[in-house]
Amino acid sequence: MGDSSVLWLRVAAGLYSLGLLDAVITVMRRREALFRVALTAFGLGAIFHLVSLVEHSVALNQLPLNDIFDTMSFCAFIITAAFFASYLRYKAASLSVFIFPLVFVMTLVGALRSPVSTWSNPAARSSILVVHVASTLIGYAALLFTAAASIIYLWQEKHLKQRKVAAYARILPPLGTLDELISNSLGAGFGFITLGLVLGVIWAFVEMGTRWIGDGSVAISFVTWTVYLALVFFRVSAGWRGRKTAILSIAALACCAVTWVLHAQLQKRLLP
Repeated sequence: MGDSSVLWLRVAAGLYSLGLLDAVITVMRRREALFRVALTAFGLGAIFHLVSLVEHSVALNQLPLNDIFDTMSFCAFIITAAFFASYLRYKAASLSVFIFPLVFVMTLVGALRSPVSTWSNPAARSSILVVHVASTLIGYAALLFTAAASIIYLWQEKHLKQRKVAAYARILPPLGTLDELISNSLGAGFGFITLGLVLGVIWAFVEMGTRWIGDGSVAISFVTWTVYLALVFFRVSAGWRGRKTAILSIAALACCAVTWVLHAQLQKRLLP
């Protein structure tokens, strides 16, 4: 990928990041606050993205699908075009909660193909890694609360339907409180895990160049984040409650456990 096409792609990723911010705010506050601004930035990002793809295609004399980086970038643009087509036709703004973060992360991965110079400041290296780990841990803790609250919600709902209320059930929060806890912890967890993922990808890119894309801990991190994104989307846009939320929360929590084990092993290999 040429220098200018990488530049346009990184500009596109920067503009797409406003869509990510809008999605996080929507999940946490449960209302659209920056959608119009994010949609405009997303459209501008798509233009820069298209320029990058065209320039890269001309340089290669073929579609840019040679490796994982090119494929990620190309697929991200296709998803963006499909989103705008559906939005213009159906005004399906709720899809942005899923599409905006997904496109941003895919474009970010595609934009990190060309290596950069390694860390010039060891303090910056350590600080980014610390914030990455702290954000990820907070996100995992929030997901644990989400899963626990979902299970208790299921248990309470089942007994209420059967009109059986155990004595110790009286000390548990009511369903409305549990539902509020699920929404709040889910939104906060998604924000922190997304921040941790972005910082982790950038840190790994500077630390290892393009070798980071083949690391198993990085791959499972993306799987975990995608499961979390699906959970957020179905909760916010499709109104999932009860059993479906509990099952997906437990699945995401299991992915988090595997991710953290692999992440701990990665730290032992990389940290002095």
